[in-house]
Amino acid sequence: MVKKQKDLKSMDESVKYHSPTYARRYMTEPIPKFELPEQSVPGPVAYRLIHDELELDGRPSQNLATFCTTWMEPEVDQLIQQGLHYNLADEDEYPHVIRIQERCVNILANLFHAPVDVDGGAVGTATIGSSEAIMLAGLAMKWNWRKRRRAGGLPEDKPNLVMGANVQVCWKKFARYFDVEGKYIPLEPGRYVVTPQQVADAVDENTIGVCAVLGSTFTGEFEPVKAINDILQEVNERNGWDVPVHVDGASGGFVAPFLYPDNEWDFRVPLVRSVNVSGHKYGLCYPGIGWVVWRKKSVLPEELVFHVNYLGGDMETFNLNFSRPASGVLGQYYNFLRLGREGYTNVVKALKHNSDFIREQLMATGQFEILSDDHSLPLVAWAVRQDDPYTAFDLSHKLREKGWIVPAYTMPENAESVTCLRVVIREGMSREVAEDLVDDIIRATAELNESAPKQKAGHVPEKANRLIC
Repeated sequence: MVKKQKDLKSMDESVKYHSPTYARRYMTEPIPKFELPEQSVPGPVAYRLIHDELELDGRPSQNLATFCTTWMEPEVDQLIQQGLHYNLADEDEYPHVIRIQERCVNILANLFHAPVDVDGGAVGTATIGSSEAIMLAGLAMKWNWRKRRRAGGLPEDKPNLVMGANVQVCWKKFARYFDVEGKYIPLEPGRYVVTPQQVADAVDENTIGVCAVLGSTFTGEFEPVKAINDILQEVNERNGWDVPVHVDGASGGFVAPFLYPDNEWDFRVPLVRSVNVSGHKYGLCYPGIGWVVWRKKSVLPEELVFHVNYLGGDMETFNLNFSRPASGVLGQYYNFLRLGREGYTNVVKALKHNSDFIREQLMATGQFEILSDDHSLPLVAWAVRQDDPYTAFDLSHKLREKGWIVPAYTMPENAESVTCLRVVIREGMSREVAEDLVDDIIRATAELNESAPKQKAGHVPEKANRLIC
């Protein structure tokens, strides 16, 4: 996030420095916070200052807002530390790191049922999360569309991308950064994903592709990829177009194969040309690792792949980033080896059992409208009743008193009258923790019913609608 430079001249002296009263044993002089210190300090002092400030943040085990993994096994922690020394961009010096990345891409291609054909099968790359993966997939769609238009002697100045208003903000970034019109299909109260007919009505000759979300950030629901494909095939055939589908599997790509193997959302669907997935969500890795996979090599335009030789040998590169540590890739490969299909299935089933339990308990109170269904991500999204004397934001703030970080937020445009809360179930939440959460929600609700005044309709507390993903 962009932050302004601090005006040190107008700042009170008490907030400009780390005070020596904090650690008199080590510190005898204040240390500036916003300027480079003139003198060095002992390592333990720097460590304690930073460590103890981090302790003031929320507890990861009670952070139910984030999809990101907050725990991994000790063995992988060692690999991650080792991987910090390896530059993933340096193929010539670290060929085995690159081979491990290639294995991960192959594992994902097979998991997502990519066909192996004369074109050489699927291709892909590791990224810094799904945001970079989406930028790369979007660029590939734009370049392919532009090449088709150019070959037909048609204008290529008005590309658009069709997607629901429920997409994550990185899609809006792609549209703005790379000069593509975002055609956002509106939601409405009671419907928080797109319908196939809406997609068919929205596409045109300038559509570079359709984004289908496998696991909405707002409700955890899966969009109907197979049905979107079927109606889009008819539109393409009727008009002579070639509008492809990209699946944003940031959250669901590591859930659907194990919980819902019969759901045809991946490369089994003909128009699905690319898929992104976040290793740091249900891939069970720490933040900083994502993946994008294309159905076959010809789908990735050659113009977007660069060759460099200044690190030793010739190397292909297609990333928005260059130098970065190999830690995320090593952590992902560890999970693939350690868990296998059986392990991933066991983990996501356990998470879903806990989310189902919370969902059923909240439904049983009769006080909430459950927005997530039982065939989605391991999360629970719900709205408070319109006639309750408190808002979703009141309940979110009340749960903070017990340490729970449960976001309250408004739905996207056209459904913004709906305000809701969401808890994401991650590895590390036991049934006992889930029971405590339910008890605290019920207790907080009872207290708010007794004392909290109803906020004015449409009022959203400052920063309350910031949805963390």
